[in-house]
Amino acid sequence: MSKILIIVLMISTYALASNGEQSTTDIVQRTVNFLLFAGLVWYLIAEPVKSYFSSRSKSISDELQKVQEKLKETIAKKKEALDKISDAEKFKAELRVASKKENKIINDNIMAQCDAELETLSKQSISLREFEQRKMVRGIVEEILNDVLVQSSDSFDKEAMANVILKKVA
Repeated sequence: MSKILIIVLMISTYALASNGEQSTTDIVQRTVNFLLFAGLVWYLIAEPVKSYFSSRSKSISDELQKVQEKLKETIAKKKEALDKISDAEKFKAELRVASKKENKIINDNIMAQCDAELETLSKQSISLREFEQRKMVRGIVEEILNDVLVQSSDSFDKEAMANVILKKVA
């Protein structure tokens, strides 16, 4: 191809060269020279320009593909995050219901324990009151007996006292 181009250039240069005379128009020669020059330039730089632009368009399409993949990943992550949020909302509702049930159970247990403790304390206070009453009655009886014994130690002897006590006990 390059040999043919060189031969055409040589022939055109010889054929279209002026021989020193004034010519009225040289538009044909100039047009042929321009077409030859454009063809030569096209022949020399066409491949590098085509390869540059094709590689440039390929790199742009690769970048676009990467951006679209990142966009898809972002959309997938957003969907996953929204799913997690909805799961968390469901868990929150379930946890609220479960915690209310547990609170009621715990509250009922505490109230039952409190009622049992109040019942126990009530029984203990009744027992303690009865014990204190018996203790007070014994103390008063002992005090009265001591007073009676001191005052009437002459009139009562110990055997008579023992008989009185035995009668009271029986």
